[in-house]
Amino acid sequence: MRRFFKWFLRIFAVLAVIVLAAGIWKREEITRLLAVNSLFAEDRIVANFSHMDSAFLARDVPRGAGPVSPLPEGPPYTLPPEVAQWIKDRDVTGLILLKDGNIVFEDYFLGTEPEDRRISWSMAKSYLSALFGIVMAEGAITSLDDPVTKYVPALAGSAYDKATIRNVLNMASGVEFNEDYLDFHSDINRMGRVLALGASMDGFAAGQNRTWAEPGAAWRYVSIDTHVISMVIRGATGRTIPDLLSEKIIVPMGLEQSPYYLTDGEGVAFVLGGLNVTSRDYARFGQMIAQDGYWNGQQIVPSDWVLASTAATAPTQPGAIGYGYQWWIPKGSPGGEVMARGIYGQYIYIDKQAGVVITVNAADRNFRAPGVAD
Repeated sequence: MRRFFKWFLRIFAVLAVIVLAAGIWKREEITRLLAVNSLFAEDRIVANFSHMDSAFLARDVPRGAGPVSPLPEGPPYTLPPEVAQWIKDRDVTGLILLKDGNIVFEDYFLGTEPEDRRISWSMAKSYLSALFGIVMAEGAITSLDDPVTKYVPALAGSAYDKATIRNVLNMASGVEFNEDYLDFHSDINRMGRVLALGASMDGFAAGQNRTWAEPGAAWRYVSIDTHVISMVIRGATGRTIPDLLSEKIIVPMGLEQSPYYLTDGEGVAFVLGGLNVTSRDYARFGQMIAQDGYWNGQQIVPSDWVLASTAATAPTQPGAIGYGYQWWIPKGSPGGEVMARGIYGQYIYIDKQAGVVITVNAADRNFRAPGVAD
């Protein structure tokens, strides 16, 4: 019996050492996974959304050494009384209103600061759309009707095998992808765990093998489509998204701070929702789009691309909100209205005719409530 007990203790000690070693080896992955599981907790969500680089792998998008572009103040605008309750109900953390390019209202809430680089979530998709337009205008990509496999051979045989670039820009790829953030087993949450564990986003995209419609036949919001756009850009240029975005958009815009992307374990940018930018710099981007891609004394995004990408070209149902090339077009818009939009209450709203740009950052855990996103 004593001999058995000694062997048991030895085996237990060896197993404990193995578990401890594995824990140390995988400590960063385990830490990130735990961060994902508590990312939206009521007592942490506000701080998390301003410090995403403390929980995930990240990579800077350098702003360069140039001067900060002007964002002048205009005559102060007094918000309607009911907006105060909306700010409280929606857990708004930052709100900026521009009128004709001038700041007429700016404030921050729930203990956040102007310098916070705030998570974009899906507003990042609209940034990638702008970058795509630049890369295409420079000749790296021939046509929107090219198959994505022309630039990304690794997608051959996947659910994207027959999809064109236009299809994925319009989110009409036909790829089956569950976007339910409240379902632990959904595709969007599986993707989050891929990111947290430092696995490959490219591999995750290439592993999609289910379709629900023919490419181009119907619209359905599929976030992984945006990652495929980034694969096309990288395949066409041989460069990374952070490097390209820095050179083509961030440096010319003269932002206040360098943004950063969350990345996977291979350093590939989480382009569909991982950009982190200050509220004022989100406002600069919105104003640039309102000015047809012109900002800081130069044409940064081709004006024809801005017009094309913000038109409701996706095959949507009558009466539904419109969708362009990674931009939302509000219901009943007479023209000139467009939005970048992200979960938990992130918005860049642009009304060109009214000369208005509104940026909202929030930590709204009730963003799925009826009427909130309308």
